[in-house]
Amino acid sequence: MQNVPSRRALLGAAAALAASPAAAQRQFGPGAPPQRYPDPDIVAIDPQRFGAKLGNSAITRLHTGMGWAEGPAWHATGRFLIWSDIPNDECLRMVEEDWTTHRRFRSPSGYSNGNTFDREGRQIAFRHFHRDVVRYEPDGRLTVLAARGPDGPFNAPNDGVVHPEDGALWFTDPGYGGLMDYEGNRVPESAQSPRPFIKEAIYRIDAQSGQVAKVADDVVKPNGLCFSPDYRTLYVADTGRSHYPGTRSQIWAYDVNGDRLSNPRTFAEMTLDGKTGMVDGLRCDEAGNVWGAMGWVGEGYDGVHVFAPNGDRIGQIRLPEICANICFGGTRRNRLFMCASQSIYMVPVETRGAHFC
Repeated sequence: MQNVPSRRALLGAAAALAASPAAAQRQFGPGAPPQRYPDPDIVAIDPQRFGAKLGNSAITRLHTGMGWAEGPAWHATGRFLIWSDIPNDECLRMVEEDWTTHRRFRSPSGYSNGNTFDREGRQIAFRHFHRDVVRYEPDGRLTVLAARGPDGPFNAPNDGVVHPEDGALWFTDPGYGGLMDYEGNRVPESAQSPRPFIKEAIYRIDAQSGQVAKVADDVVKPNGLCFSPDYRTLYVADTGRSHYPGTRSQIWAYDVNGDRLSNPRTFAEMTLDGKTGMVDGLRCDEAGNVWGAMGWVGEGYDGVHVFAPNGDRIGQIRLPEICANICFGGTRRNRLFMCASQSIYMVPVETRGAHFC
């Protein structure tokens, strides 16, 4: 039987939403007044199922001043966070020791969007400018893992995840970096249309053969993606609404069958209180909850929304900026890092990321 929250719990959550100050009015950074606990911008919509909220932790802005922050990834051995500042064509790094930022971890970065690490700790980047997927080797060499799919050159690879059992890399190609010079390199074939050069799709690179296979193109614009804790489900964000009016704003779910996907279905809709935005980056926690980077609505919506394994929205982290992508990190993988427009935010949570990156 489904765990239904009590009327008292729901009324309490609604009261907290109504009474708490908006994240847009909150001050962040040096000189800001201390945040009173519990943080009002971490909202337990369903307190019985959203147990990640801590009573004495607060959202912190660690760094700001970027053009568009994306692609956070945590390196467990090095104990550092990397992410992309796409318009400034660089990848940045922050170390756990003192949470300081070391600029130009990679510059130029090829206007990379997503980043991840493979089982050997090597950085994998999804580059808009070069329209490819690359791996940085320990000796400094650059290995191009894929520059085209079965239908031709990619539009602009966006985000990806590594399957730990076979090392295969799954990634998306929604084409945003091929539509503009600001975040990549405008593809001539797409210059007069919002439609990329080839149909947006999800791909898989086989770790042994290097073969690239298109595994699905049901999603209008596949963006962020993540596996469930048991790797049997792949969740994919659909941001088709950005260019194709009438597209449903949703997270898709697929069954993972070896090197194939099946049973495409809607996992969760992105409408909250009558307002519909878009979900970009995705991560799962150890309990199977799906955390989505949200935005393009404004105050009270933008930030991170948390969905239970059955698709119910159970929690929310409100930010004053559009959130593009997220990841769990820190030594115990219990800190949530959020790339939100011009800034990087962090909050400790009472859960852990399901995966190492």
